[in-house]
Amino acid sequence: MLLRQIHDPSLAQYAYLVGCQKTGEALVVDPERDVDRVLALAAEEGLTITHVAETHIHADFLSGARDLAERTGARLYLSAEGESAGWGSDWAEGRDDVTFLRDGDTFAVGNVEVRAVYSPGHTPEHLAYLVTDHGGGADAPMGLLSGDFVFVGDLGRPDLLEQAAGQAGAQEPAARQLYASVQRFLDLDDFVQVWPAHGAGSACGKALGAVPQSTVGYERRFNGAIDAARRGEPAFVEAILDGQPEPPLYFARMKAQNRDGVPPLAALPTPRALAPDELAAPPAGAVVVDTRPDRSAFMAAHLPGALYAPLGSTFSTVVGSYVTDPETPLVLVVPEGGVGEAVRALVRIGLDRVVAYATYETLAAYAHGGGDTAAIPEVDFEAVAGRAGGAAVLDVRRQAEVDAGHVPGAAHIAHTRLADRLDEVPDGSPLYVHCQSGARAAVAGAFLASRGYDVAYVNDGFAHYREVGPVETGEPAGV
Repeated sequence: MLLRQIHDPSLAQYAYLVGCQKTGEALVVDPERDVDRVLALAAEEGLTITHVAETHIHADFLSGARDLAERTGARLYLSAEGESAGWGSDWAEGRDDVTFLRDGDTFAVGNVEVRAVYSPGHTPEHLAYLVTDHGGGADAPMGLLSGDFVFVGDLGRPDLLEQAAGQAGAQEPAARQLYASVQRFLDLDDFVQVWPAHGAGSACGKALGAVPQSTVGYERRFNGAIDAARRGEPAFVEAILDGQPEPPLYFARMKAQNRDGVPPLAALPTPRALAPDELAAPPAGAVVVDTRPDRSAFMAAHLPGALYAPLGSTFSTVVGSYVTDPETPLVLVVPEGGVGEAVRALVRIGLDRVVAYATYETLAAYAHGGGDTAAIPEVDFEAVAGRAGGAAVLDVRRQAEVDAGHVPGAAHIAHTRLADRLDEVPDGSPLYVHCQSGARAAVAGAFLASRGYDVAYVNDGFAHYREVGPVETGEPAGV
């Protein structure tokens, strides 16, 4: 048997290639939308993709399962377990190339057996897959493709249907389902490996580890969320729902599109390079996304109305949270070598209209030639502590951070939910925007400035504010 983990650092996502080297057949589990790299890996290993499976209907990226199956002629394996909750793969109904699986169903990839394990909680239809290498002489599973059920150090959050998709009253029943699923997980042998669909940096949990795989025995001993389950169902429900990060705004769109049908992607977008003089008038209706790593450089001079989203692990989350219409044309400010990375990150969340880009050097030449730029003033927390009466403060941290201590009178909106809650942004000039370290406030402040707010960006750590200003705990009075 062959196993290859396919990592996307921008979404902290893992897809898997499982192959039988004797027969040359292969299974791909949870592929992202840009399937060319999966096809290349299979070809490199001398395998033919004959099976494609999903663990669940994803919230954080668009699935490439259908596209991969149609390109290769592979059979699709999807969950039949979420129908009563309204979360089946509606797009796949009636297709001849789909097998819908229920708990305990099996299929073979050459001499490798794959068994579906119903594991609801993160989603109502969730399946994990036990993998047994009969070709290697095994009579017990080697590992569990655990999807978003069990992570290294954590469990998949059960609140997304309510918090991201707006399904009121869903999170507590889902947490109870997750509790029951954990009991089944604990029945597995300690030697069974755990191959999760996400690692550290994903918003699908709150304490995911950065190690790419684990074992049942290790998670039994050291997974904090599983440890909470030992205290009984009520204690587990309270613990697993407490402190979950606010989900990115684009998660609701991903859930719906993955259920209803992912738009086809014939090819990756090929944005054209802009010359310095073209930056004075970007393509009509376009949103500029500036990816420079130096947030102070962005604040000092950027194209008017630009969003700020540093290229890296938070790029998809930021752009997906602030560009809410997938038909929006996008212009990137990005290094030449980062164009492909940025384009892939965007199409994975359904933002396909990447029409143009300008390099950092192009932007500098435009500004040096007298081109129009905008600026956002930077301040520290001493300015916040000494603010005048007409100012306002917006805290864009997570709820748990805010509860632990905040600026008196501050309003709170998590940076990933800001675009949907502009009517709650407080009046004030200036509007001091802060977070814990300055990183999230930079992207939130740029977004608010693009909407006409008189933003003062607080590029400072909250630990400094504790030294210079009064701190309140609990729910902010300004909310």
